[in-house]
Amino acid sequence: MAHELRERHRLPRWMKMKMPKGESYSKVKNLVNEHGLHTICTSGNCPNIGECWNRGTATFMILGDICTRRCKFCAVKSGKPLPPDEKEPEKLAESVRIMGVKHCVITSVDRDDLDDQGAGTWARTIREVKRVNPETQIEVLIPDFRGKEELIQQVIDAGPEVVSHNLETVERLTPFVRFASKYRRSLDTIRYIAQNHKVAKSGIMLGLGETKEEVLQTMDDLREAGCKVMTIGQYLAPTATHMPVKEYIKPEQFAEYREIGLEKGFSFVESSPLVRSSYRAEQHVNA
Repeated sequence: MAHELRERHRLPRWMKMKMPKGESYSKVKNLVNEHGLHTICTSGNCPNIGECWNRGTATFMILGDICTRRCKFCAVKSGKPLPPDEKEPEKLAESVRIMGVKHCVITSVDRDDLDDQGAGTWARTIREVKRVNPETQIEVLIPDFRGKEELIQQVIDAGPEVVSHNLETVERLTPFVRFASKYRRSLDTIRYIAQNHKVAKSGIMLGLGETKEEVLQTMDDLREAGCKVMTIGQYLAPTATHMPVKEYIKPEQFAEYREIGLEKGFSFVESSPLVRSSYRAEQHVNA
């Protein structure tokens, strides 16, 4: 707690978050509290929760809350997960219905403990959300499934409109930031998504010690892989034991990366300090 207070105190002025408000936001918040619904928006304390909920976008996490990987940037618990909840697809579909979500973003922990890495649950969840909410668009933020294309294909076949997989950082820093994940394997995951005629999306965090040249190279790598949408935001350390913030990148630099990314051929580049993976996600279907 003391670390978090010091971190907030040191935050530059452009990292100050606005209090969420709005009629739609208040309605969704009340529904979440009344029905005990779980969203990454609330559990992750997302700075864009008000804006997203007012536009009808919400993000959910499936396959439990314990991850089999120990990435140094992530606050999700790691360890031995519980077996998947067989009723999770139905529960999530009902949550989306109750909340009136127009654009549903689904992510998950890594489940390297399962034979199918959780792909079967992913596919059933997407199909059930679509069955119960036929007008709702779905974006999925998937793990790399250890690079197994047949598992990625299960997710694609379920029919989400956008398939996202985050690089998280530049190639040089990947071994220090992402546990058991590989930069080139993630690029191959994105390439496979794009080759299967889905909107491919990815994101990175800044402030981990990357250089401008490395960020531009990452953009080139993503474009070569067929990525159409890129998100760029400021990394914030969840606790004192996580990877420390090396630098707070100024808004002007984020704006420059956005312009460069569009020049490189991305359909959308969401780039600002408070941007997170699902920011303005409902627009990215049009990529």
